Amino acid sequence: MASEIAMLSLSSQDLSAIVLSLKVACSATLISTPFGIACGYFLAFGKTRGKAVVEGIISLPLVLPPVVVGYLLLLSFGSNGIIGKFLNMLGIQVVFSLTGAVIASAVVGFPLMVRSIRIGMEAVDQSYVSVSRTLGAGWWDSFFTIVLPLSGRAIFAGMSLMFARNLGEFGATVILAGNIPGVTQTIPLAIYEYTSVPGGDRMALTLCLVSISLSFAILLVSEGINSRFGRR
Repeated sequence: MASEIAMLSLSSQDLSAIVLSLKVACSATLISTPFGIACGYFLAFGKTRGKAVVEGIISLPLVLPPVVVGYLLLLSFGSNGIIGKFLNMLGIQVVFSLTGAVIASAVVGFPLMVRSIRIGMEAVDQSYVSVSRTLGAGWWDSFFTIVLPLSGRAIFAGMSLMFARNLGEFGATVILAGNIPGVTQTIPLAIYEYTSVPGGDRMALTLCLVSISLSFAILLVSEGINSRFGRR
């Protein structure tokens, strides 16, 4: 019994990794949501020829190895990168910082959100929008009163998928943000560190159980809210 309690104990560094994981996942998801809705709308209703190219670019992080995504982000946000030089002038550091962890998670999880939102918006009956336009409603009115509410379940599902994906993000984060305890070390990075040191298997297993519990809780909450939306 004592050994089981000891196995489930968490150090201050582990608690910090859990808090950072939740902070990174929340920040990346909330920041990405407006852009995800905009991209989902464009992919669902856009008529331009470049839509396929945009869709391909957005979906690239799904098929590329996360390490490749992280390296490309490092080239972009590093001190010699195009974006990095501009941010350095503003005094904003991305590499080896919490900001870098948020950016890496956002880029990797963004395609999941966009795909879910796009599917939800494509399912909206366009006759509702057409009727609202004939009654004098503008584009913004139709979007906020018809398209957005009817695709609400898809938007929330996309946010949930991205949040869960962000909790498990490793490859892009370790390349761009590093593995700094208390600064950028999230749960996956802490697990990796424990597996690379002698006697760290017990703590790695403990964090694995925490990660599984968090992910399962997110899925339960998501299903519960979607069920309530469905009944309405």
